[in-house]
Amino acid sequence: MSLAKGCVLCHQGAKMVLFVTGRCHRSCWYCPLSSERKGTDTVYANEVPVDIPSQIIEVAEMMSALGTGVTGGEPLLCLDKVTLYCRMLKEHFGPEHQIHLYTAKAPTDEELGQMKGLVDEIRLHPPRELWDTILDTDYIRSAKRAKEMGFDIGIEVPALPGLELLIPALPYLDFLNINELEWGETNAYAMRERGYDLADELHNAIDGAKAWAEELCRHGKVHWCSSGFKDSVQLRERLKRIAENTARPFDEITDDGTIVYGVLEPLEGRKEAMIQVCGERLEPDSFEERDDHIEMAWWLLEKYAGEFPGNKYVIERYPNRGMVVEMTPL
Repeated sequence: MSLAKGCVLCHQGAKMVLFVTGRCHRSCWYCPLSSERKGTDTVYANEVPVDIPSQIIEVAEMMSALGTGVTGGEPLLCLDKVTLYCRMLKEHFGPEHQIHLYTAKAPTDEELGQMKGLVDEIRLHPPRELWDTILDTDYIRSAKRAKEMGFDIGIEVPALPGLELLIPALPYLDFLNINELEWGETNAYAMRERGYDLADELHNAIDGAKAWAEELCRHGKVHWCSSGFKDSVQLRERLKRIAENTARPFDEITDDGTIVYGVLEPLEGRKEAMIQVCGERLEPDSFEERDDHIEMAWWLLEKYAGEFPGNKYVIERYPNRGMVVEMTPL
């Protein structure tokens, strides 16, 4: 089975995720979008809020992105933004920067024309209620037109009962992706209402979702994307790329792409004295002064703990001042 080009880059952690809007013309019960984003006109590059377009380039450079996945909400509700951002990415990184776009709409000829040369791959999301008559929908018409205009075209849907109804659509597609159905804060009630449960305590995958996809997954154009893969492979590889570009000399990069370093919070009035001790004891690139504390190689903090009065702990976090994963006092 051959993966969609966008999926190949996702496997490498080389795709930036560009969230362009939380607005959507649909209200799918299984939508996992968070309450903070749903219905809002916000833009995020990976998890970084975007205030000005140039920040998108900065985030892409930070991870040495080879491509971008445009998502939402419904990106086609703000197509002007989408084309602006995609043109900017193509001009900065070159035409080889691969861009795929998710949409729950069936793009019109006019919309396809605006995206031509900017978006390489379109991933259609026909709602569940249309699967029974998929060949009679505008999604197949859009797929045919997209192919004629040079796009790679596919369908991407969550694992729901009835996936086999999409088999007749396969001849018109380059690929069909099935995402393992996931439990989220905004769809939890709907999940319980339908009697669904989590498959295990480690991931958000729904019990039984993989079985619903078995028949469709026998076809060569179909790819199954598990919840575990997104958590343990895709995210990890992306974090590694960011860490390699942003880690300081004293940050330790873990196998998961997180960074580890030590933090010293000096006693009141002792910060300058501690900076002096660090300068005497440590190499210049093995520590850094921050507003109210000093950061350094964790093993050096551990080694000289007795000479550094104050609060001391080891931090593990996502790179580039991202989310703190663990804090261990020394």
